[in-house]
Amino acid sequence: AATKLASAEKLMYFCTDQLGLEQDFEQKQMPDGKLLVDGFLLCVDVSRGMNRNFDEQLKFVSNLYNQLAKTKKPVVVVLTKCDEGVERYIRDAHAFALGKKNLQVVETSARSNVNVDLAFGTLVQLVDKSRGKTKIIPYFEALKQQSQQIAAAKDKYEWLVSRIVKSHNETWANVGRKMQPAPEYQDYVYLEGTQKAKKLFLQHVHRLKQEHIERRRKAYLALLPQALDALVPDLDEIDHLGRAKVEKLLEGKPDFLKWFVVLEETPWDATSHVDNVENERIPFDLLETPAAEQLYEAHLEKLRNERKRAEMRRAFRENLETSPFVTPGKPWEEARSFIMNEDFYLWLEESVYMDIYGKHQKQLIDRAKEEFQELLLEYSELFYELELDAKPSKEKMGVIQEVLGEEQRFKALQKLQAERDALVLKHIHFVYHPTKETCPSCPGCVDSRVEQLLGSRFIRPSERNQKNLLLDSNIDRINLVILGKDGLARELANEIRALCTNDDKFVIEGKMYELSLRPIEGNVRLPVNAFQTPTFQPHGCLCLYNSKESLSYVVESIEKSRESTLGRRDNHLAHLPLTLILVNKRGDPSGETLQSLIQQGQQIASKLQCVFLDPASAGIGYGRNINEKQISQVLKGLLDSKRNLNLVSSTSGSLKELADVELRIVLCLMCGDPFGADDVVLPILQAQGCRPSP
Repeated sequence: AATKLASAEKLMYFCTDQLGLEQDFEQKQMPDGKLLVDGFLLCVDVSRGMNRNFDEQLKFVSNLYNQLAKTKKPVVVVLTKCDEGVERYIRDAHAFALGKKNLQVVETSARSNVNVDLAFGTLVQLVDKSRGKTKIIPYFEALKQQSQQIAAAKDKYEWLVSRIVKSHNETWANVGRKMQPAPEYQDYVYLEGTQKAKKLFLQHVHRLKQEHIERRRKAYLALLPQALDALVPDLDEIDHLGRAKVEKLLEGKPDFLKWFVVLEETPWDATSHVDNVENERIPFDLLETPAAEQLYEAHLEKLRNERKRAEMRRAFRENLETSPFVTPGKPWEEARSFIMNEDFYLWLEESVYMDIYGKHQKQLIDRAKEEFQELLLEYSELFYELELDAKPSKEKMGVIQEVLGEEQRFKALQKLQAERDALVLKHIHFVYHPTKETCPSCPGCVDSRVEQLLGSRFIRPSERNQKNLLLDSNIDRINLVILGKDGLARELANEIRALCTNDDKFVIEGKMYELSLRPIEGNVRLPVNAFQTPTFQPHGCLCLYNSKESLSYVVESIEKSRESTLGRRDNHLAHLPLTLILVNKRGDPSGETLQSLIQQGQQIASKLQCVFLDPASAGIGYGRNINEKQISQVLKGLLDSKRNLNLVSSTSGSLKELADVELRIVLCLMCGDPFGADDVVLPILQAQGCRPSP
């Protein structure tokens, strides 16, 4: 029969910490003051307690066991707080159990949840002999097993969190509900509890946010050198200023807001600006960070080095111009030792000096040839006695060289004898066959220049048609901007490229065109999203939308792009051909939303004065519905617009019919004269009364 404990009219309590805290837990009366007992867990605290003697505790436990032994009930000795256990206390407790009929001993730690279930399981096995015998595991071995189990469960739980949580804006309440059915979540919560699971989730979210901030910071820092180059390219403007004055100077620049944004709250990485991925401008308070200061110092150093290199280039050119050792045709290897010094080598590579020297040599040689040509004209009598179409003999060439040999202009080409002899022969040929082709100044011959002026001033209809055909044949490249938000531009660009050849060629009406695409999805006021770049001149723009937001983005981007070119001489973007395209939303081929978008698109197209294509038109679809024929129709329209822009428009305006007047002008100009044919002929050709004779 079970042992009965009587405690009439008293309370029982459940304490998870220590005695003396009964009032902190639920008050519950014993049923009839009786409780049946089948076995005992005899607990021994093996930690080093304050003001507590372990030997006295063990003596108390021994007396308590003597009382429990009288009940003939199973007893299991439980060593508690083994995570802080003293080795001698544990050894003495085992010796005590061994002396009491070899009692079962279980080493536990409630704090680490090690062997707690094992203690109760051991007692249950002693009460119910039919159960299998429980293997008692020492504390440290059990702790190791549990640590491995927790580590494995933690790894699986962290994998689950990383798979589900991709954004640092996720909340525990939302993610916790998603993870509850997952065994990885259940196993870890069972072992470590919900609070630790939440803590790991918060650590993961914090890590995601830090990674997101670091990506934004790197993007801003990568853009900062470009901003500094654009806003403060002049060293004299900033070389003497401190950081505060530089920041004030930047704020006063007209293009400041194209590159920077001033936030009301700082620092930028603790504000909502972190999540504003549409705004790629640099937070102005980023300039106060050490990394930005290093980039600014690098910008200063770059400007100083550029100035020093420019000074070295200028000093080297001056050295070339003043050095008596640099003569026409002298190789670099011969001149280097006379014109180079150590300072030159410190700042620039030798290849740079060689390039400057090569250009200087070309100028020297061209000037020497011109002066030698003048010398030949001055000694024209040397060439009158030659036979027509006859090559001068060695004796005659010797006479010519002997007569001219004392002239400095002859000696200047001493290292270019072959070219000097060629100039003599060419001059002889010109004396006996004076034509445009044999002219020493060709292609700058006066006769050639006059023909060019007459040809450009008067274009007959047949010539104009031939010129138009020539222009048409040169149109072999199409530069196309694709404007769209949320991946629309990139997706369409990829599909168009899929229709091209391997080298980005596209066939339109049997002719091959090189197709260059520029998808834009961000702020068009930033240089990285500009319609036009130094290497990309757009011929047209495809504007994509599939919602009110994306349509608004298209309109704002077009307006910003046009505003940026107002007042410029090359206002090309103001007349850029546009095509507005409604993109099908997958799964929504029809309905009121689609009709509304079509109407809005038509209104915007009318406002922008551009072509509108909706999904119902024969001209366009989207996704995998685009085919080569539809793309060709769009590109052909842009190609026609490009031709119209390239054609030379005929002079408009009507002139009064003038009486037939023929005025013959005889010009006598010297080839190579500074006062050229343009100065004489153009004023006559530009007169209103001037027109070609039949």
